[in-house]
Formats: sequence, C-alpha cells, structure tokens
Amino acid sequence: MRTTLFLISAILLAPGLHSQSKKPKRKPNPVFAPVKDDPKLPRVLLIGDSISIGYTLPTREFLKGKANLHRIPTNGGPTTRGLASIDKWLGKGKWDVIHFNWGLHDLKYMGPKGQNLFPKEKGGKPQVAIAAYEKNLEKLVVRLKKTGAKLIWRNTTPVPPGAKGRYVGDSIKYNTTAARVMKKHGVPTHDLFTMSKARMKELMLPANVHYTKDGSRVLGKDVARAIEAALKK
Repeated sequence: MRTTLFLISAILLAPGLHSQSKKPKRKPNPVFAPVKDDPKLPRVLLIGDSISIGYTLPTREFLKGKANLHRIPTNGGPTTRGLASIDKWLGKGKWDVIHFNWGLHDLKYMGPKGQNLFPKEKGGKPQVAIAAYEKNLEKLVVRLKKTGAKLIWRNTTPVPPGAKGRYVGDSIKYNTTAARVMKKHGVPTHDLFTMSKARMKELMLPANVHYTKDGSRVLGKDVARAIEAALKK
C-alpha cells in the first residue's frame, strides 16, 4: 500500500518538477550576434547604451555593402562601466570608425542603497556626477584615440517630461560638459539630441527616454549617414 501511494505521489509531483526544469529560454538578441567581416570593407564600432542597441540593426542595414558594423556586446551603461570594459570592447582588431556615447546612465538618479531610477525628491543622486562624468570621458577619449580610428561622439538624447528617475534638461548639462572634452580632443559631435528634441512626439515613447521601432530606424539612418561621411574623409 505504501509503495502504491509513493508511486502516485511521484507521478503527481513529476509534471510540476518537469515544467520548472524546462523554462523557456530567451532568444538571443540579434543585435549582439557576432559579425563576420567582409575584408574588403572598413570596420566600424558602435559604443552606447540601449538607445544605440535600438539603432544598431537599422544602422547595419543602411551600411550594408559599405562597412562591417560591430557593436559592443552589451549595454554600455555609464562612463564607469566604459572605463572598466573599454579595453575588452576594443579588442585587438583595427577600427576605422568608432561612434560612441555615454550619458543617459550617468545622469540617471540612483537611491542611497543603489536603487535604480530613484527620484531625487526622495534623496536620489546621479549615478555619475557631472564633474566625474567629465573626467571619465576625458580618459575614455584618450583611450579611443589610441586606436587610430576616426572618432564620432554621439551626444546624449533628450529626457522627456515624466521619465522615471531622469529629469528634463539634464541631457543638455551633460552634453555641454561632453562638448568641452570633444572640442579639446578635436572629436566631431553627431547631434542626435536636436533632431530627437524637435521630433520627440513622433520618435520617442511617452515619458520614456527610449524610442519606438520607427524612431530607432530614423536614428539608425542618421547614424549611418554620419559614419559614411567619416569614412569618406
């Protein structure tokens, strides 16, 4: 009798255990798929956060047959992550153009215990203060220049009203700071801020720093244009 009860219990429990062990796996993001280079084409690297993740595939499409477009295999995050990872991201290969940005993760507010997107009204502070941001960017640009690649700084896109943990106007402050660093090093700026600000309702999600799929495609087309122009120089 005990053996029968044990077998029944095992059968009843088995489906639950089986379903837990077979959780559906997330499909790998094609944005991060390795790129097989065409040796006849120049090599281009994108560095940036989720905004650049959104425009990576459209940019690659617009540059098809013109450049091998790579990107860092993750979200670039704040400048602190950039400093920790830049050597690994650059690797040992030759880059012809590097299109890069840090900003939205630096200016986002964090809580006293590391809470993400924490309101400043409750004691939140920028993840990377603006003075530290400038020093970090300085170090990053110096490192990027050592690659010998043509550099393109992409300024930080706007923060719409109502965005959680980020505040309207902070992109301008951080962009002003970045502009000093880029001017010092002779790095041209690709201005996606102005276009995004003028077309915010059309391109961006409401109360969100991210873009619609169509909005990311618009950005990708302009990023491809900026890269093509740099390759022709």
